[in-house]
Amino acid sequence: MLIPALGIGSVFEIMQDPDSIKILVGLGYPPYLSPFLGVARILALIVICIPGLPRVKEWAYAGLVFDVVGAIYSQLAVGNPITYTIFPFVVLLVIFGSYYFYHEKIKQEVA
Repeated sequence: MLIPALGIGSVFEIMQDPDSIKILVGLGYPPYLSPFLGVARILALIVICIPGLPRVKEWAYAGLVFDVVGAIYSQLAVGNPITYTIFPFVVLLVIFGSYYFYHEKIKQEVA
């Protein structure tokens, strides 16, 4: 669930899709930020999906949380309706769920 929720939009951002750019500019950000955010999210998802690298995984999860919390804040800061934050909140819950189960898996491997 985490990969489709963040991965698909990230690909559109890397490709500088006009609709993605329009949303980003509407939030007050420059268009050149779009590919950077897309690449950063894709890299975080890759790190989360591959085995090992526990410290880098922690950073990847943190980066995704900052990204999504920033998206929620940006929507509210520009005065968009609260309904615009529903999808980011769902994605944030998915990130937290993934993080929780990642740590449960680690506990089982150690035991």
